[in-house]
Amino acid sequence: MPLLTKSKYITGLKCPRYLWMMFHDLDKIPEHDAATLALFRQGNEVGQIAKKLFPEGVDIPEADFMKNIHLTKDAIDARKMSFEAGIMEGNIYARADMLVPIEGGEWDIVEVKGSNKIKPEHLHDISFQRHVYQKSGLKIRKCFLIYLNRDFKKNGEINPEEFFIMEEVTDGVDFASKGIEERIDEMFTIINNKEAPTHIHIGNKCNNGMKCECDECHSFLPESHVFELYYGGQKSLELLEAEVLTIKDIPDDFKLTPNQQIQRECAISGKPHIEKQGINNFLRKLTYPLYYFDFETFNSAVPIYEGTKPYQQIPFQFSLHVDDGKEVTHHEYLHDSKEDPRRVILDKLKATLGTEGSIIVYYKPFEIGRLKELAEAFPEEKEWVEGIISRIVDLMDPFKKFHYYDPSQKGSCSIKNILPAITGKSYKDLDIGDGSLASVSYYDSVFAEMSEEEIKKIRDDLLVYCKLDTEGMVWIVDGLKKLTN
Repeated sequence: MPLLTKSKYITGLKCPRYLWMMFHDLDKIPEHDAATLALFRQGNEVGQIAKKLFPEGVDIPEADFMKNIHLTKDAIDARKMSFEAGIMEGNIYARADMLVPIEGGEWDIVEVKGSNKIKPEHLHDISFQRHVYQKSGLKIRKCFLIYLNRDFKKNGEINPEEFFIMEEVTDGVDFASKGIEERIDEMFTIINNKEAPTHIHIGNKCNNGMKCECDECHSFLPESHVFELYYGGQKSLELLEAEVLTIKDIPDDFKLTPNQQIQRECAISGKPHIEKQGINNFLRKLTYPLYYFDFETFNSAVPIYEGTKPYQQIPFQFSLHVDDGKEVTHHEYLHDSKEDPRRVILDKLKATLGTEGSIIVYYKPFEIGRLKELAEAFPEEKEWVEGIISRIVDLMDPFKKFHYYDPSQKGSCSIKNILPAITGKSYKDLDIGDGSLASVSYYDSVFAEMSEEEIKKIRDDLLVYCKLDTEGMVWIVDGLKKLTN
């Protein structure tokens, strides 16, 4: 008999088709990527710190499924506060982070999340736990959620009382529990069916506002489909409902924004849109020498360095291409120890960014955010940082404004899409080809157990990746100049 666990229940809320695949078509479910595995690891770390809030708690081992259930029963009979208490009732199973005995024979459920806010899925998560526990005969009094205090700053050893916020969420769990029996029955109907559900239709809020990982639901969509419409949102759903699947087939009388209309025209013609005046206006903002600049950062749920917050982005690397009008030179730095890299990064930047000339970045809110955090950490550098920020120019601007648009961008202004559209070059052959993998790889190379060979490979790949970010910007600006000739 199939077993519906808490995690599978949440999956079923997000996408019934994905739930069916977990029981019938595992080969189509991709393995977790490095970023997801890192989140799991950080979640475990958060959970261990949260246990310090309940020093009387008893750990119930998770590895042996049936042993966990038997030991949970013993802890409940003894009225002991326990971690990872697992209960199976019929063909449903849940394990709570913390099960706390209360006077009068009642219990509280306490769930820990490595998030800095309460999300809808957290309430559904606890609602399923409570449902299983209540069906087993436990009297549940209240439900609590422990999550990260976003204002916490590390000052010595992590103090759990300051690091976490513990909030009662019983009312929210009550709301999430409405109709839970019917939902569970529906999920078992799906699980026990030999065929995948066919009634799932993207756009009907089948994922309850949660991120869905099921690519199968979108597999029917053709190239240049309406979900690639720039900020399409509800319009994309309306077009799908009207059985308009491709951007080029959007009717003339369908209301689009000016940028969406450009995208539609490019889809029809197959040619790029080039607005020379807008591109020239952007290029005229650039003042030599040009500094093409990019940060790479990592973050962790549990702050590592003094004065940092949960999930604060920590710069560990930068790449800088400098064009003085005659030649282009490259500067780079990649931190190589467990020590806080921020002061070193700041000093290296002060030595290379000069006092005048445009600093060109791609999506300036990110770089500006990191620079402001450096100024906060090192107040004596605030004036210098403000001067740097005043020189920043965002290379994304002409693409956000659709002064240039190529159908191959698929409605995206990301540099990963812009670079091949303008230059024909891309990130696809790199072993590290995106920021999330760069972040996780760096963290592992510094804080995990790895061989020298593995560390060297990661560092080499990081240098290649970050260099392409800034060299790619040089090529993009050169490409824009050629478009206006």
